[in-house]
Amino acid sequence: MNGKIYRSSLCADCGKPLKICRNCRFYAPGEKYDCREHIADPVYDKERENYCDGFSPAEGPWEGDLQQQNAEDAKKKFNSLFDF
Repeated sequence: MNGKIYRSSLCADCGKPLKICRNCRFYAPGEKYDCREHIADPVYDKERENYCDGFSPAEGPWEGDLQQQNAEDAKKKFNSLFDF
């Protein structure tokens, strides 16, 4: 998408909101308010459009779901070592 992303901006492909925490380059699960930027008010729903002034679009797709899946797969493989 070219131009500024507003709270009402939607993805041209799927129609979902673009200005959400998970699309921000400062989104960091585990950090205070899950954000690397200093923000005054927490955003509780990370997949819902918000008014955060610190929003800056991430350069690529968020890979947290992939990382979570990899961690779960690794845990399953580890636990399978002890299944007889």
